[in-house]
Amino acid sequence: MKDDEFFVGYLPVPSKLSRFLTICAVLLIVGFGVLSYAAGSTQDNPGDGNFRFDFGRQTVTGVIELNPYPTMRVTEGNERIPAGHTLMLSAAGKNGIMRRARPLEGKLATVSGIILKRGELDMLQVRGGRNGLQAADGDAPPLEPAVPLGKWKLAGEICDGKCLAGAMRPGRRLAHKACANLCIIGGVPPVFVSTQKVEGSEYMLIGGPDGKPLGQKLLDNVASFLSIEGELERRGDLLVLKADPSTIEVF
Repeated sequence: MKDDEFFVGYLPVPSKLSRFLTICAVLLIVGFGVLSYAAGSTQDNPGDGNFRFDFGRQTVTGVIELNPYPTMRVTEGNERIPAGHTLMLSAAGKNGIMRRARPLEGKLATVSGIILKRGELDMLQVRGGRNGLQAADGDAPPLEPAVPLGKWKLAGEICDGKCLAGAMRPGRRLAHKACANLCIIGGVPPVFVSTQKVEGSEYMLIGGPDGKPLGQKLLDNVASFLSIEGELERRGDLLVLKADPSTIEVF
């Protein structure tokens, strides 16, 4: 009979079988590597959004506005946040600052915190305590009125502005829906991400048709790809979309 190689546990592995197993192991490792690369290459780039701790703590002064979510029209900025910028504000975690900001509506205030930034989108996470948000000396200067830009029908996605700006990556799409809803319910300013730039920007603060926070139907459709209609306006350098929930079409 032909003396074929045969594996026996207490004997050395036969040379032919050893070579076969080595080839199979190498092919499996390479195959899984190629498969992993192929799967990863199909995913969206999470972008460069991040907490910019490298910028250090930022402190600026401006006028507080509450609707649809707290923002500051910066009147006295710094090298990172120029005067004239409209800055969205949030607190630590999945929280907004509406309660803290309400007594300062329309007044001159100073905020301090850490910037989150993704491209042209930014938000200030206001530090806790009095040093994070407080009234400033002097009267609030008159603000330029919001500039109406007409009614628009836009396609895109509703995201929470904090995670999108860099608190989480990528901070959007269905995998992020539960987190986004918790952030928005907690008072974090939501952002509509348009598939095409409008007035030079793909990001806009979004609220309800009355200029108030998002209603339930808009919340139900966070992280979905949809089209929506609404009145668009510019406040400083920030676009604000007053969205009509009855016009939502989910794709």
